[in-house]
Amino acid sequence: MTEAPSALSAKAATLARLHSAPEILQVVNVWDVISAKTIADIPGTTALATASHSIAASLGYEDGENIPVEEMIAAVGRIASATDLPVSADLESGYGDPGDTVRRAIGVGIVGANIEDQMRPLADAVAQMDAVIAAGRAEGIDFVLNARTDAFVKAGDRDPAEVLADAVERGKAYLAVGATNVFVPGLLDEHAVTTLVQAFGPQRLSVINVPGSLAPSRLQELGVARISYGPWTQRVALTALANSARELLADGQLPEGTLPLN
Repeated sequence: MTEAPSALSAKAATLARLHSAPEILQVVNVWDVISAKTIADIPGTTALATASHSIAASLGYEDGENIPVEEMIAAVGRIASATDLPVSADLESGYGDPGDTVRRAIGVGIVGANIEDQMRPLADAVAQMDAVIAAGRAEGIDFVLNARTDAFVKAGDRDPAEVLADAVERGKAYLAVGATNVFVPGLLDEHAVTTLVQAFGPQRLSVINVPGSLAPSRLQELGVARISYGPWTQRVALTALANSARELLADGQLPEGTLPLN
């Protein structure tokens, strides 16, 4: 283990408090050491969260558990070692063994994680969330599980009311086995957010903000615990890189105000 159990336990407790505070927790997702250090140095950053899509892309893999688990653990471990802030890792669906994957992640300094249900049968999904909580307990920390349901991500053309009901049912089941929060990615409107907060309780819903999402201030008013940004932060960086390259190749110059952040 990279840190003493007491230090990891303290970081896990800090991360849990950040989720339960009335002030919404915003995590600007990172994918490597330099992005982690850059975001950690921004005033107002209280925790870091990795984006599995971004880590996979940076290492040449397609999203969706195509990256070997060893590479993902190594990547999130380097990020955790580069900061004193608590780090939550996006560990997809656990790479075939969520309990063992989380045990390994704790071993490199991770104190929280997203775990996807991928809309498996509910009993199977609950079992995988329960295994994550048990792994944290076995390692001596109250692991901060941001249990993800893919009800909206995999909704297709289903009735939106049925999709929302699925998210509620699954989220309640994950909270019942010890999840800290329920992560419901998707472009959620105010009705969906309000329904989910009422079902789970205040500061129990975690969302992703994408173009068109509700503003962070409104999500805080509605009782949301956490906002993340997934692969969009890497896309922002790559868009800036692409735009700069176009300018340079057209006889331009580097953008004014560029900082030596690396």
